[in-house]
Amino acid sequence: MDKVMFNIVDEPIQIEELIEKVTRREAGAITTFLGTVREWTKGRRTLYLEYQAYKPMAVKMLSQIGKEINEKWENTEVAITHRIGRLYISEVAVAIVVSSPHRKAAYEANEYAIERIKEIVPIWKKEHWEDGETWIGDQLEKVPYPHGELSVFAKEDLE
Repeated sequence: MDKVMFNIVDEPIQIEELIEKVTRREAGAITTFLGTVREWTKGRRTLYLEYQAYKPMAVKMLSQIGKEINEKWENTEVAITHRIGRLYISEVAVAIVVSSPHRKAAYEANEYAIERIKEIVPIWKKEHWEDGETWIGDQLEKVPYPHGELSVFAKEDLE
């Protein structure tokens, strides 16, 4: 049975399982990035975040990021999982695990992955603060989605 290396889940991310997916005898380094929900954003106290995703395209884009990493850094393995739904302070929203023969490639590939996620993966978040709530939109915060995920018509444009 093939390992699922790229996934969108609605339950807590199992970090150890992701690490196991990229563990190999030829890997001398495994880097792990965990993106967590922080309490304060631009001076506002966050109560929780709500993530939505267009799951089929999000998984496809995570897989594309894995392919890009394999092309840029030889002999790397990547596993990425993003969580959707309601997440509270300190909960893990995204986990990226990269293994490679040497640490420099693992660090660089891991940083590359989180930046590409923000650029191309259709995931949206709604911030819930003490004094209100706002759909942030895309992860680079450049395209607002005031009502949450993209409409069906916009989803078709992604495919």
